[in-house]
Amino acid sequence: MSNWTVSPDRAPAPPKADSWMFLREAARDPRTTGAIAPSGKALARALTEPVRARTPRPLTILEVGAGTGAVTRTLIPQLSGGSRLDIVEANPRFAARLRHLVADHPHLAGRPGQVDVHQTYLENLDTDQRYDVIVSGLPLTNFTPGQVETIMDRYLNLLHPGGTLTYFGYLGTRTARALFASRDESRRHAGVNAVMATYQATYAAGRRTVWANLPPAGVWHLERPLGKPARGCAPRARGAQ
Repeated sequence: MSNWTVSPDRAPAPPKADSWMFLREAARDPRTTGAIAPSGKALARALTEPVRARTPRPLTILEVGAGTGAVTRTLIPQLSGGSRLDIVEANPRFAARLRHLVADHPHLAGRPGQVDVHQTYLENLDTDQRYDVIVSGLPLTNFTPGQVETIMDRYLNLLHPGGTLTYFGYLGTRTARALFASRDESRRHAGVNAVMATYQATYAAGRRTVWANLPPAGVWHLERPLGKPARGCAPRARGAQ
């Protein structure tokens, strides 16, 4: 596994409308909105690096938990002819904004159907498609360990053999929760970290640290091995333990 650090010049702030929308949605439902601000430009580039590494050949790409589209805006210009992007976003207000983004994006002019927005949970996505790259923006640390295992197994089953899952986690959350969270919350967070450590030990292909984000974040790239079935189980409901 490769391990490297990225610290480019700080990216410009996201549009104020997106930032305010994130704040409202985080207050409304912190379980589906795991951040108080959209991903910065440097984080979006780190998350989408597996797409750039595979172009210009046509790719199937899945983005999950796209929010207001900070990463989507980086993904769309990288779509070559014949590529497909499916976007999964459970929040109806975010999904509506994403549909406007897709409809108005100049790169998609004359390319009907290249990008689809699905307002649903990942576990409920009805598809036979398998993906070369999955970009996850889900707030995994907001879920229970059982829910995280369900999500990760679903990701692996949706990947082609040799495909890449890329996701991020904010730095310093373990320390913050240890200082301020309740005992039950700290236990839940430790359980999520243990689940993710198992997947990282089995599938990790690289990790980045992106300092030019608020807050700084670590980006992981996991790869489904060639010639091996994905670890996993049938998708369970989000409330499964």
